[in-house]
Amino acid sequence: MARILAVADEVVEQLWTDQVHQYAGVDLIVAAGDLPFDYLEHLANALDKPLVFVPGNHDADLSGYSNVRGLWTKAGVPVRWPGPTGAVNADERVVDVAGLRIAGLGGSIRYNKGPNQWTERQQARRARRVSRLAGWRRLRDGRGVDVLLTHSPPLDCGDEPDGPHRGFSCLHGLVTRLQPTFMLHGHIHPHGHARPDRSLGSTRVINVIPSKVLEVAR
Repeated sequence: MARILAVADEVVEQLWTDQVHQYAGVDLIVAAGDLPFDYLEHLANALDKPLVFVPGNHDADLSGYSNVRGLWTKAGVPVRWPGPTGAVNADERVVDVAGLRIAGLGGSIRYNKGPNQWTERQQARRARRVSRLAGWRRLRDGRGVDVLLTHSPPLDCGDEPDGPHRGFSCLHGLVTRLQPTFMLHGHIHPHGHARPDRSLGSTRVINVIPSKVLEVAR
């Protein structure tokens, strides 16, 4: 089993202190968006564990960056990557980290002109790309996706009725195709109310705000 520390949206102040070491036994940190990048770097450094994340709608625009042999570029020009140092950005990708296969899809429904916001059609196109990547990986080695990491939840599955917090309909189809053990998301703040886990087929859908520890077979 792999133990995951999943975080999203709300900083846990105690994790800035030595209390972070209560999670020393985890194998991996995953972040579902809208957290300060220095906070994520702190967690990864303090626990000395790999970090996989997807951006939220309040995060910086991380599109267009390339890393070749440790050199970050954008439009062919060397730049400093604004994301968390050493982390793996899983947005629109399928990555293998700590013995787990993780598919990622960041961002929220479009409600203004900010970064990491998508129309339903745009996100559906991105979801199809993730599905194709996962399919190619499965054909190559027979392994499926263990965790689908998103910022937003699926439509009518833990989202809210107001415009900025509606989920994506296309995520239902993506879960059906990938059949991950867990779908982990943020974006929907609990505001003091319990956010129960939900199920889409055999997949457990979990709002991880502000933090959850999970075990996944690998």
